[in-house]
Amino acid sequence: MTEKSKATAPATLHAYEPLTPDLVLDALASVGLAGDGRLMALSSYENRVYQVHLESPVGTDELAGDVVVAKFYRPGRWSDAQITEEHAFAAELMAAEIPVIGPLVLDGRTVHHFGGFSFSVSPSRGGRRPELDNLEVLEWIGRFLARIHTVGSARPFTHRPALNLQTFGNASRDVLLAGDYLPLDMASRWHKAFEEAMLVAQAVFESVGDVQNLRLHGDCHPGNILWTPEGLPGAGPHFVDLDDARTGPAVQDLWMLLSGERAQCTRQLGALVDGYEEFREFDRRELALIEPLRTLRLIHYSAWLAQRWHDPIFPINFPWFGSSDYWKGQVNMLEEQLEAMQEAPLVV
Repeated sequence: MTEKSKATAPATLHAYEPLTPDLVLDALASVGLAGDGRLMALSSYENRVYQVHLESPVGTDELAGDVVVAKFYRPGRWSDAQITEEHAFAAELMAAEIPVIGPLVLDGRTVHHFGGFSFSVSPSRGGRRPELDNLEVLEWIGRFLARIHTVGSARPFTHRPALNLQTFGNASRDVLLAGDYLPLDMASRWHKAFEEAMLVAQAVFESVGDVQNLRLHGDCHPGNILWTPEGLPGAGPHFVDLDDARTGPAVQDLWMLLSGERAQCTRQLGALVDGYEEFREFDRRELALIEPLRTLRLIHYSAWLAQRWHDPIFPINFPWFGSSDYWKGQVNMLEEQLEAMQEAPLVV
């Protein structure tokens, strides 16, 4: 991205400019929820998410403390059919008594429209990040991931896309090359690193062979798991934010919970799989896909930033994006991933 494009991007009219606090409260009022004026923006780059205190009880036990979370979807990202499919998946999980925080049914539906936005309303749920150095915590999470995948395997998504080499790899490359995002001094180096990484990733996928693809959480990192300590009501993990739910291999929902050196990752993965296999068999061939999936996420992340650069929150929070140093770092990481994908996979 050139300095000129970086400077002018924030001035472009962006999708969320009309989303004022008054519009948020009016949107809630349109589905029968009266906010008392207390409104707090929650951390979210993809969508706009607000915690809202309600003026009076609304007659449902789901609204503990009469506080709700209103989520306004980024215009143009998902269709109503894709959002509804996410909500239906969440409803299936909750019906199976899996601790997922899904949207409320208001006026007979979960997707609502106001002021040009699609939005949903969910109960507010507290919690902290899980302690992933605790193997018992990982086993607990593994058990619920297996149950999520059991429900996810029951039927396919019809409208939501898959996570694969095309959607996260080639499509991301096309976004980056079509726009003015790669500086001239790094464009050829990045493209070379991308092509080499994709060739190896494809070879790994082909060597693993056919694995089951199922409906996934899709973005199961620690920030999307709220943990309630033992001894308190609802103890254990609660899974939030199915916004990135897609079809893919089961290991996609496990690998983002791993961190540290190889020995530590092996212990963490062992605990996750131990818990997982109390409810569902885990196909160990998928362990070879961890590094290719990490590579695809790395590539997709750059395209994600590029596609949202006109949103002022992105230049403010990611000022380094588009610089030569940023792309040099991306090239270095792709080269590291090239080596990682050729190493022996983790074994549990």
